[in-house]
Amino acid sequence: MLDRIDLAILRALQANGRISNVELAEKVGLSPTPCLRRLKRLEEQGVIRQYTCLLDQEAIGYPVNCFVSVSLHSKADKQIEAFQRAISRAPQVMECYLMTGSNDFLLRVVAKDLRDYETFLSETLTRIEGIKEINTSFALSQLVRRFELPI
Repeated sequence: MLDRIDLAILRALQANGRISNVELAEKVGLSPTPCLRRLKRLEEQGVIRQYTCLLDQEAIGYPVNCFVSVSLHSKADKQIEAFQRAISRAPQVMECYLMTGSNDFLLRVVAKDLRDYETFLSETLTRIEGIKEINTSFALSQLVRRFELPI
């Protein structure tokens, strides 16, 4: 169970993952040692999965977001697992979800431009066994992007 102090720690870390333990403790109303103990417990429990750095996608040359729906010929576990293994090796795939409905997977793929996406499509995605259909939509602009969960 997460109490109000745990939630305060998580909110503060979501806003600034580089906050020092002293600053974090002050922000949540604890002394540094108990704050660090709570932080370690949250990490050990898997509530905090990792620390990372968010890069500006456009600034590093990947301004295009592609949303790709994929349907497989078979819904058998073996086919789904094979797709999952293959797609997890593609660095352009930022997110992949197993879906309900008419499509089996939804991917968010980043690309430098349309030609770069075309290369990904022809050299990676279409070479995965068992794909029945691929549909791609290109994002025109990003209206909302959050990384902080509403806790």
